[in-house]
Amino acid sequence: MELRLLQPGDFDLLMNLCDGIFDNPARADQTRAFLDSPLHHMVMAFDAGLPVAFASGTVILHPDKAPSLFINEVGTHHDHRRRGHGRAVTQALIDHARGWGARVWLATEPDNTAALALYRAMGGQEMAIAGFGWDGAFGVD
Repeated sequence: MELRLLQPGDFDLLMNLCDGIFDNPARADQTRAFLDSPLHHMVMAFDAGLPVAFASGTVILHPDKAPSLFINEVGTHHDHRRRGHGRAVTQALIDHARGWGARVWLATEPDNTAALALYRAMGGQEMAIAGFGWDGAFGVD
């Protein structure tokens, strides 16, 4: 497995991902904005040269706090699950953020047993938080 922190030059890679890694096909405008922003980070795992998993995060800044990295998505192609790819990209993204002094956090659905098991096994500290969405975010109507 090869892990790589994506850079602005990885536009074509993201635009041409096979089905099953992202939830939806990549949008050119969002892909360019994501890759060009210093506040967005993505680590991708490759198996035999093919992209099979990713973890992406967004830096959150506030005037009275150190930066934090919110890991907003971790995905593994269905043919490559349970092989350590999700853990590897998540850990690489955490290590990347810690390298510049950021704290790291994420959220997942309470019924996502695979994600809960992964984050617990990685030593994540569970927090009691409630999530809210507007305008169709996260499938909330």
